[in-house]
Amino acid sequence: MVFAGHAVVLGAGMGGLIAAQVLSEVYDQVTVVDRDSMPDAAAPRRGVPQSRQLHVLLARGRQALDELFDGLSEELNAMGAPLVDLNEQVHWQNDGYPMRRSPSGLIGLGVSRPLLEHAVRSRVGKLPNVRFRARTEVSSLVTSGDGRRVVGVTVAERDGERGTLHADLVVDAGGRASRTPLWLGELGYPTPREQRVPIEVTYVTRLYQRDPRHLDGLLGALTNARPERPRTGIVAVQEGERFAVALSGVLGEEPPVDDEGYVRFAESLGMPHIAELVREATPVSAPARMRYPASVRRHYERLRRFPLGYLVIGDALCSFNPLYGQGMTVAADEGLLLRRLLTSGGDKLWRRFFRGAAKLIDGPWSIAVGTDLRFPQVEGRRTPKVRFVNAYVHRLHAAAQTDPVLGSAFLRVLNLVDPPARLLHPAIVLRVLRGGRSTADG
Repeated sequence: MVFAGHAVVLGAGMGGLIAAQVLSEVYDQVTVVDRDSMPDAAAPRRGVPQSRQLHVLLARGRQALDELFDGLSEELNAMGAPLVDLNEQVHWQNDGYPMRRSPSGLIGLGVSRPLLEHAVRSRVGKLPNVRFRARTEVSSLVTSGDGRRVVGVTVAERDGERGTLHADLVVDAGGRASRTPLWLGELGYPTPREQRVPIEVTYVTRLYQRDPRHLDGLLGALTNARPERPRTGIVAVQEGERFAVALSGVLGEEPPVDDEGYVRFAESLGMPHIAELVREATPVSAPARMRYPASVRRHYERLRRFPLGYLVIGDALCSFNPLYGQGMTVAADEGLLLRRLLTSGGDKLWRRFFRGAAKLIDGPWSIAVGTDLRFPQVEGRRTPKVRFVNAYVHRLHAAAQTDPVLGSAFLRVLNLVDPPARLLHPAIVLRVLRGGRSTADG
């Protein structure tokens, strides 16, 4: 199905680029509006402060992006981003238990956010019916006379020129800073209920020259935060023969940015692989600090009234605790959902999209929020289900020290390939109850 007309995307981050790719397949023209300049090379953007931080592209995210942008993984791999078996080539330590490594078939991509975004932006920019309007601010929505449909946006360029950008569909991909709730209120529409889970994450990323001596020659390492030690350490290989190291703390724990303090924080994690790398490897960047106050989900799917010709996607719908690396993957799956809905046709696109997106968000949201609720200081309802799942997953981690099947099952859920309920399959439960004993047969 092809729609004659013009679609406008607000935001040129990953969510906006994904939306632009999908819309270009059905609209005559697509315009991507962003307040930033668009760099010609792979470089951090001012409007994406997290672009200097370590980003992990989950296995499902890589698959979804390859569906949206054919051959993207191979292209990035040719640019130096290694493909990584997320179990066999990574040291995992969950709740203090080292996971037994084994081939898993879960393939991630060791790529920085600037290179990934640059590769995707370059592809979108080459589409004949897509154009970018950089250094342009969107100040309001423009509606039809009866207020039922969004027909454009009011824009102001950095040089002061103002005007109206008319559109048949507007998609807000403005991320956490989305102004849609404010604009809906101004237009007399109800605003979505907002669910916030304060976690107060502070994370500091630094790049190091990669040396095969470190991590026993593997390509990554991770140790998670837990109530008795609310600190996380992650190492991920990247293009350019680099390791990105992200040290983080929650609920007031903050990694220092000085060399000595950064090393001490790494040593406090109880994972020698990370401490050794930070202590001995050669830094190739200054530490970059980022603070993230809370996971935020906006329940647009519960609204009874919403303007036609308008959608919200990506972090503007739901912004997850970044420690779980879910944001880009969920945005890519939302892009695939939008593609299916546009192709199949039907009325009230907003209702069908928000309901479908809510189902995509439910699983990763339950993982992120349920795990964060292990910390007594985090506000939120600890239902019997949440308490049971957290206790069960802790026991699974203990059993995964010797049972590689459990490790792979956990990683498939963490990477959003399988739903969380998969961990409660009878075959998995039996292995957990056996505590990893007699599982050498896999």
